[in-house]
Amino acid sequence: MASTLEIRDLHAGVEGKEILKGVNLTLHQGEIHALMGPNGSGKSTLAYVIMGHPQYEVYSGDILLDGESILDMSPDERARAGIFLAFQYPVAIPGVTVAHFLRQAVSAVRGYTAQKNTNGPVGSNLIPMREFRQELNEKMRMLGIDPSFARRYLNDGFSGGEKKRLEILQLAMLRPKFAILDETDSGLDIDAVRAVAEGVKQLVGPDLGVLIITHYQRILNYIEPHYVHVFYDGRIVKSGGPELAHELEAQGYEWIRREFGEPVAHA
Repeated sequence: MASTLEIRDLHAGVEGKEILKGVNLTLHQGEIHALMGPNGSGKSTLAYVIMGHPQYEVYSGDILLDGESILDMSPDERARAGIFLAFQYPVAIPGVTVAHFLRQAVSAVRGYTAQKNTNGPVGSNLIPMREFRQELNEKMRMLGIDPSFARRYLNDGFSGGEKKRLEILQLAMLRPKFAILDETDSGLDIDAVRAVAEGVKQLVGPDLGVLIITHYQRILNYIEPHYVHVFYDGRIVKSGGPELAHELEAQGYEWIRREFGEPVAHA
């Protein structure tokens, strides 16, 4: 049975300042949703609140995964439950290789690190190295990523396109139920956008629901969504099919501002 991620009348913000003003959205595995809107509308805030960022407070409403609220879960518990967030600005960690980071992450999400390590040597509570290497090499081949990538330090000296491709590699390895891609196309040239989009398309299927957060239609030229939502002043004001993205590309957001009024500025 397909999993469902449901956002119900969600109000949230920072230090008493409301940014999300009643968001309603339901995603099913196998669906691709695009969330589009101008700067400052609260799109990234929604992504962070879904993932449980401690900076944000939920004032009312709920987020349900398969009918169960996740509001009391920590970010790592939400990740283990099947939610993945690809960051707009991934952090560099010099000294930690991509392979080491991914092995730790995969082990945590799949429950290896939760096992008591009473008899085995240090590190035996991680996914077995042979199994991990085999899977990592398979995913890198599928995504067209050079094997040397695994030996580099995490995002250290990476180009914008390489950082985003690493996010997609993480998505492939962690195998979540739902992936939120926050401005994955931000700052990328057209070749990098195409490469990242092709990677996402390789992973899309009946076991993965995707929410693509973006300003522009260009990444949607390569990943056609089932549904497009316009996010404005902290809420979804319009929904439709792929044609809505083309309408936004052609007309911009001015008609949204005229129809729904000027938003309250967000920090």
